Amino acid sequence: MFPPRSFAGTSLAAALALPLALLAAPSASASAFDFRTVGANGAILYDTPSATGAKRYIAPSGMPLQVMLAYGEWVKVRDMNGDVAWTQARSLVARRNVLVRTPGARVHAGPDDGAAVLMTADKGVLLELVDPTAPAWARVRHRDGIVGYIKVSDIWGL
Repeated sequence: MFPPRSFAGTSLAAALALPLALLAAPSASASAFDFRTVGANGAILYDTPSATGAKRYIAPSGMPLQVMLAYGEWVKVRDMNGDVAWTQARSLVARRNVLVRTPGARVHAGPDDGAAVLMTADKGVLLELVDPTAPAWARVRHRDGIVGYIKVSDIWGL
């Protein structure tokens, strides 16, 4: 066949091994998104990473945002509707909230469709994320104190 080719003193196979290994290896960012919650004072969302940029809208306190990119003191974020904007990183907190994206989503007493229904939530209802570890269910808390499980497919912010 073909003789082995050299790539700057390294065989072609060795030169391609690292990039291919990096593509094949799972990364934390590929399997989970980085979500943050808007802090107590709300967050101004801009079209550029600068306070002199055009203000797009004000995100209310508690709103979950997906962090796409960090740039100095600024982060590029996406909301539940898919809108992308920039905000100051200090406007966000680590506490996790999620939004209901399915009208009539049910919060159950346990992580099972057969468990008692504790409440029904409309689209856009804000829930605090208590435990996101289950693959199909998330443990959440409503502001009225109800704690239960909701299907991951019914919420946005994980």
